[in-house]
Amino acid sequence: MNASEVFEERLGPQRVAATEPGGLLDVLGVAAIVLDESGRIALWSPPAQELFGWTAHEALGRSAAKLLVSEEDRPLVLDLFARVMGGGGTWAGVFPVRHKDGRTRLVEFRNMRLQDEHGGLYALGIATDEPTLRAVERDLALSVRLVSQSPIGLAVLDTELRYVLVNPALARINGVPAADHMGRTVRDALPFLDTAPIESAMRRVLETGVPLLDQTAIGRTPGDPTEHAWNVSYYRLEDPAGRVLGVATSIVDVSEQYHAANEAAEARRRLDLIARASVRIGTTLDLNRTAHELADLVVTDLADIAAVDLLDSVLDGRSTTDEPATGPVAIRALAVAAAYPTDALRAADPPGNIAKYNAERLVTRCVTSARPVLVSRVGPADLANIARDEEAEALLARAGLHSYLAVPLIARGEVLGALDLKRARNPQPFTHDDAVLALELATRAAVCIDNARWFQQQRNAALSLQRHLLPRQPPQPTGLDVAYRYQPAAAIGEAGGDWFDAIPVAGDKTALVVGDVMGHGINAAATMGQLRTATRTLAGLDLDPADVLRHLDRITSELDETTATCVYAVYDPHRTHCRIALAGHLPPIWDRPGRAPRFLQLPTGAPLGVGGVPFRATTVDCAPGDRLVLYTDGLVETRDQPIDDRLRALLDALTHHRLPLEATCDRLLAALPPPQGHDDVALLIAEVTAAPPAAD
Repeated sequence: MNASEVFEERLGPQRVAATEPGGLLDVLGVAAIVLDESGRIALWSPPAQELFGWTAHEALGRSAAKLLVSEEDRPLVLDLFARVMGGGGTWAGVFPVRHKDGRTRLVEFRNMRLQDEHGGLYALGIATDEPTLRAVERDLALSVRLVSQSPIGLAVLDTELRYVLVNPALARINGVPAADHMGRTVRDALPFLDTAPIESAMRRVLETGVPLLDQTAIGRTPGDPTEHAWNVSYYRLEDPAGRVLGVATSIVDVSEQYHAANEAAEARRRLDLIARASVRIGTTLDLNRTAHELADLVVTDLADIAAVDLLDSVLDGRSTTDEPATGPVAIRALAVAAAYPTDALRAADPPGNIAKYNAERLVTRCVTSARPVLVSRVGPADLANIARDEEAEALLARAGLHSYLAVPLIARGEVLGALDLKRARNPQPFTHDDAVLALELATRAAVCIDNARWFQQQRNAALSLQRHLLPRQPPQPTGLDVAYRYQPAAAIGEAGGDWFDAIPVAGDKTALVVGDVMGHGINAAATMGQLRTATRTLAGLDLDPADVLRHLDRITSELDETTATCVYAVYDPHRTHCRIALAGHLPPIWDRPGRAPRFLQLPTGAPLGVGGVPFRATTVDCAPGDRLVLYTDGLVETRDQPIDDRLRALLDALTHHRLPLEATCDRLLAALPPPQGHDDVALLIAEVTAAPPAAD
């Protein structure tokens, strides 16, 4: 085994391998000169030739003082030489040396006496160009200061990923003294960090030479327990010959920028949620749907579980000021939603459920104080005041409920209820900012909920009035069988002014009426009641249908900006005919056995309340089995389908196998279902039976 192999085994191949020029000694160009006792040059290195210009052949054997020093400086040099050779010491300093080309240059020298085995004395001179040395020293000093004084954390690790340099900034960041890093791996020096990805990144940089720049790392160190964000870069270090020395890392604390960016992103998220709330909440005037829209929205970004609860007094139309300030509060659950399937939903009151909660319940505290209730970290005692009972408490505990927030639903200064929010899977506790956001959403939703509940109350009142005014059970007139249907508008619409009636008239006659007051709500229902009463009064006078409509037109014109359409028919069983007149109404259908049903071609007339337009009645002969179909526009008018198509569909529904009157009513409503939220529908079908016996 040769010397190289021995050293390689002891020190490692990289430390003893031959290297290309380019190291520090090569940069300095260090020259070695050996002088004998007489001051003659005995040894001359190649760098000496580069430094002084003389070849070894030209320099060897010559007096160094005469060859390299000017006459003026020669005495000083000879004196220095004598002191080194005589005292056995050393001398270091700078003095001018003459180059072969005649120029004088400053050279840094280190001189010392040598002795061979025979007692012979020599002087060794180590020399380098003084300006070059000063430049290297300056660069080295700057590099050291740059590293030590840099506010950026800097470290160098060798090829085994062991620290060889750590600057003070990085020591402060890590909370570990620089000395405690030296010679240790990242894993050993920083056991409190997840170092696997760090070492993997460094190893990849060592292997590929491709830097990894601007990597973001989040964590805490013993130096500062608060969460920090760092911008980390890794790059490989090589010497001038390309030999890999290790990997360097720079670490910049960007916590301020990171948190500012997070806050900006959070602000954008909150604004986006508020924007979506303005679009998704209150799309209808349906109270329950509005509550579900709010619950569904907040579980996408704000909570894992959400519930919308209203004070029961609010739904009854009473003011919340009627509720006692203390004591149990009656609360009705309207909606509940979760971001993911969870048993915790079973802990919530089901929609429609009414419960009385004591003053300790957090939701009670929220509605009675009209202020948010925030419990960032839910403890066992808090659970008891969140859950409705012990079973619900156990469900919430198993689900991992750890944070709770309730905000009041306030509209027009009145507390309507509360938005109840819980977090279980989301590890972050609710914060004050979350409470502000939830209150903003709740305030917007509360206005929609308040609009919906007032609309529902008004609609219920209108429907109640309308049903009270409509006939509960029209009489079965002489010579006719009558069937009818009334279908109010869908839940998100308003009560309309449709009405129908079958009125006995003198001489066994029957007046058949279907009308529609323009508009919706209580006013329309009240106007309908007035017109229905007037119609029954006029029918008792046994007037011609055209005269009845003329009187109704005058009555309607006296009402405030009200119009109505109406079809008025009188059937005489003794003459077996029917007199019919229209006031702006859709034409009746005449359906005779064995024939195709058709619309009666009648003068349309003007709606009631227009005034100045005469009405005309038409006589239609009848036979047993003939049917007259009267209806309001709610059956055939929609926003998305032409009325002609719906009218044809109405005829088609009557064309099929003839059914009994009640079944025919059901068939027509099924064949022409109104769209959600459309107008109400009144339908009246009369069928001629056998003529009554003649009076004596």
